[in-house]
Amino acid sequence: MSLRIYNTLSRAVSEFTPLEAGHVRMYVCGMTVYDYSHLGHARSMVAFDVVQRWLKASGLRVTYVRNITDIDDKIIRRATENGESIRHLTDRMIAALAEDADALGIERPTYEPRATDYVPQMLNMISTLESKGLAYRSAGEGAEGDVNYAVRKFPGYGKLSGKSLEELRSGERVAVLDGKQDPLDFVLWKSAKDSEPDDAKWDSPFGKGRPGWHIECSAMGCALLGEHFDIHGGGADLTFPHHENEIAQSEGANGVPFASVWMHNGFINVDNEKMSKSLGNFFTIRDVLKEFDAETVRFFIVRSHYRSPVNYSDVHLKDAHASLKRLYTALSLVQPAAPFEIDWQQPHAARFAAAMNEDFGTPEAVAVLFDLASEVNRSHDAQLAALLKALGGVLGILQRDPEQFLQAGNAVDAGVIEAQIAERAAAKAAKDFAKADAIRKSLLEQGIVLKDSPQGTSWEMAL
Repeated sequence: MSLRIYNTLSRAVSEFTPLEAGHVRMYVCGMTVYDYSHLGHARSMVAFDVVQRWLKASGLRVTYVRNITDIDDKIIRRATENGESIRHLTDRMIAALAEDADALGIERPTYEPRATDYVPQMLNMISTLESKGLAYRSAGEGAEGDVNYAVRKFPGYGKLSGKSLEELRSGERVAVLDGKQDPLDFVLWKSAKDSEPDDAKWDSPFGKGRPGWHIECSAMGCALLGEHFDIHGGGADLTFPHHENEIAQSEGANGVPFASVWMHNGFINVDNEKMSKSLGNFFTIRDVLKEFDAETVRFFIVRSHYRSPVNYSDVHLKDAHASLKRLYTALSLVQPAAPFEIDWQQPHAARFAAAMNEDFGTPEAVAVLFDLASEVNRSHDAQLAALLKALGGVLGILQRDPEQFLQAGNAVDAGVIEAQIAERAAAKAAKDFAKADAIRKSLLEQGIVLKDSPQGTSWEMAL
């Protein structure tokens, strides 16, 4: 069964064929590093991590680019407020981002370019757009030195978002800045202001300044993946204007389609509102990880389809943890067979593949994992346990030692628990069932659940 993907550009699910046989080139918009990443950023990183994992599991080579925006208004403002250089701030935030991503089991992209390393490529693209009549220099007071994109001169503008120029124009609420020929036009190059720090200014044919946000991704995508590549991804909030503007710039400059498939992940919501820093309703990844296990957070994201909105709450994360415990409990019953290679003809594996091949259908793929876990619980089959672990690995879960996961979060020394389990066993052997029950109850009050089996007694943390 071949892979089918929902393409925002065509508004349909259709069969995916890489431009180059056996090789997928994918670009995903990354973070603007002025603050710690929040759970909404985690949603995007995990979603596209699963995408690239499935592409690789399908036998494809993947060149994956996830950029870092390390220059923009928010970064300049935050660095100035902190009394630190832009580079110092962005280095700190990039290091924190890497820590958060690693904790969530997100594989590093092939390339993670910083925008500031690609300013020459951005200037080349802007010059090309100017030579083609798609860009113009502002002359108005307060905007002298800016270079803007002339939206109405690009015939395909609005094709990604489905918005017509008339709709956009009538809905325009932002005041026309001096020097713009049309309120829809957007900035490619921002002229430097005296109040801005020197490390926010680059020399250019248009005067000192810095790139606009949209041109950054166009330049980095073309430089690292070519003028036409397979997949461009990001959050749904980037569809317009960011991705629409990327298309206008890239296709306007190069005359070829920018990306064949446009993928957008849904939001994480709090009280049915999008989680965002501007709304002040966000939870940073590192704060959430103080309360919940990182694999639980990943599973919370993975078990929903990437295009669906997800509501964040402690209740939902606790439910995700309970569900993940069910899978790890099955793996704790039998040592998975090793070495092991997935046989995609095996019924469970075939169902998993069918789900993933239909627009990365992780909810159905996760359902297969639970069916497998039930089989493992019933049969104690080492091959099925190995398949459960291997399929979980495709989603970036179930790779830890089951006992380690089930016992995580314990504040009591494991040796003390094992001693009490031994004491309970001795009490049961002596038919002192009151003492045995008292030990079980005491441990339960400490959040420790005992599980008896023919093989002996094991323990795990209660929910």
